[in-house]
Amino acid sequence: MSDASGRRTYVLVDGENIDATLGVSVLGHRPNPEQRPRWDRVSEFAERLWDQPVTALFFLNASSGQMPLSFIQALLAMGYHPIPLSGGRDEKVVDMGIQRTLEALVGRDGDVLLASHDGDFLPQMDSLLTPGRRVGILCFREFLNGHLTELTGRGLNVFDMEDDVGAFTSVLPRVRIISIEDFDPLRYL
Repeated sequence: MSDASGRRTYVLVDGENIDATLGVSVLGHRPNPEQRPRWDRVSEFAERLWDQPVTALFFLNASSGQMPLSFIQALLAMGYHPIPLSGGRDEKVVDMGIQRTLEALVGRDGDVLLASHDGDFLPQMDSLLTPGRRVGILCFREFLNGHLTELTGRGLNVFDMEDDVGAFTSVLPRVRIISIEDFDPLRYL
């Protein structure tokens, strides 16, 4: 797709946060490969959502000095820019990298989608909510930080990774509030 205005969507993925939330809060165990998000579906959703090209950035913690090379190759094949960051033992390098990137995007034209549940990005997401810019969160709605949820009143869009994005190949064992308009009994039969 091409957008005549040159505008694009920046997708920033907090892989650690999505993986931890999926494993601990949704599945109750480390996700098996078939239970993980299909990141190509995430970038395709982002491209369709606002009908413009996507720059997809996937932040990884490489403080151990090791990189998951097969995963990085898969990300590259899907058009993502893997960003392996390292730092001290007590540094949240992925959060720091995403925060810096969100801050850099304030001065750039473009829309932003952040895949995370983490409230550590609240100031940066709040700064991005300006007239003419679309900003969204990709998450499991029921685990999104409450302060980020409050930003929906200022224009933050919340997209569920399973229901809205369609990032999974099978139904996840989630218990959450379902709008009666969206309730599909066949899903549970």
